Amino acid sequence: MSKKNKPGNYSPLVYSTDPNYTPPSEAEEVMETLAIADQPLRVILETKHRAGKTVTIVYGFIGTEDEMNILGKALKNHCGTGGSVKDGEIIIQGDHRQKVFQFLKQKGYNKAKL
Repeated sequence: MSKKNKPGNYSPLVYSTDPNYTPPSEAEEVMETLAIADQPLRVILETKHRAGKTVTIVYGFIGTEDEMNILGKALKNHCGTGGSVKDGEIIIQGDHRQKVFQFLKQKGYNKAKL
């Protein structure tokens, strides 16, 4: 996709004759990460839209994308398998619900549920 077709680069304003005009600045949402003990994580098993393959999904993480990526990488290393982090979910390949749940409890995620 070219740069000019990306959604964030669209501006309807082409030219302004007002000398005092300032373009509106994009206000980014600053999402604070909840404390580890307060994270309401859920661990589920899913096979939908994955050609019959089972995956373990951890969702409910409230925080920044970077911190979710760090947790996803730690979970993948602990389970010894692949996965990804997208759409606010941590996806671990295979049925690793118990391993993931035990890892989260060990790390202090007390509100994690199966």
